[in-house]
Amino acid sequence: MIFKVYYQEDQIRNPKREDTKSLYIDAATEVEARALVAENTKHNIEFIEPLEGKFLEYEQENPDYKLTEFNK
Repeated sequence: MIFKVYYQEDQIRNPKREDTKSLYIDAATEVEARALVAENTKHNIEFIEPLEGKFLEYEQENPDYKLTEFNK
């Protein structure tokens, strides 16, 4: 399943909505998606949204859509 992960780039500063970024990740569950991001980045995860159906199609139309893959 594809998940959209909303995050702040670091965990030191207080989160500001204007600084929220997102990435897309393919994982079996939301828990796995969170673990992958936590293990491979220093991001402060705000929210993880599962994408499927029309929601996924809409996101895939965005030119910035790209699945993030982490090296193991």
